[in-house]
Amino acid sequence: MGDRLQVRRAAADDLLVILGLIDEAATWLRTRNTDQWARPWPNQVARDARVRQGIRGGNTWIAEEQGTPVATLTYRPHGSHALWTQPERDEPAVYVSRLIVAREAAGLGIGAAMIDWAGQQAARDWGAQWIRIDVWTTNMALHNYYQGTGFRFCRICPFGQWTYPSAALFQKPTREVDEAAASRFSGVSTMSEWPGQGRLQFRPEGSLVPHRPRWYMRGQRAPLAVPGQRRRR
Repeated sequence: MGDRLQVRRAAADDLLVILGLIDEAATWLRTRNTDQWARPWPNQVARDARVRQGIRGGNTWIAEEQGTPVATLTYRPHGSHALWTQPERDEPAVYVSRLIVAREAAGLGIGAAMIDWAGQQAARDWGAQWIRIDVWTTNMALHNYYQGTGFRFCRICPFGQWTYPSAALFQKPTREVDEAAASRFSGVSTMSEWPGQGRLQFRPEGSLVPHRPRWYMRGQRAPLAVPGQRRRR
């Protein structure tokens, strides 16, 4: 597999691709002495609805090599109120979930690189200072994996195992992303280019507002020409 991968936003017809990656990972996890993804949480209908929501919101991405999906990741600017405290949610951050790497691409550093890429995008798009993730509570091997990639353990939230099974919280400063690893991905369409959005600005409570040019904020009409360019006649 080459060093360079293409990354794109997931589309509606990628749903089965992502569910296939989840099922493949779940099958492999059964051999790893963990109950992670032993069954969909809380059930398959709800699990699939979360995946659809990530796609519809423009938050889910797929990494490919020559058109073949090799990984997927979802990231967003909002953290769960049930997991992260108010002071934590007031800090600009990116919250990562559903990181899955195809088994044929495992062990090549794609997962860690894709997290660094997401952190890099979020730092640019809304000034994220942290990359945050909630990890399967009982999967200690996965805890060790994230700590090995620069994440710090925060805490385990006091939920029952099947009330919310992914309650081990980790975070990493975006200033510590591996720029070389993040640069493995090309061909991106970033949040700042998402239809209807300008560059985004973070506000407390995790809200994002589009960055508008000064002429917009003054209630004026758009300029007819960009400075330095001639108007078309």
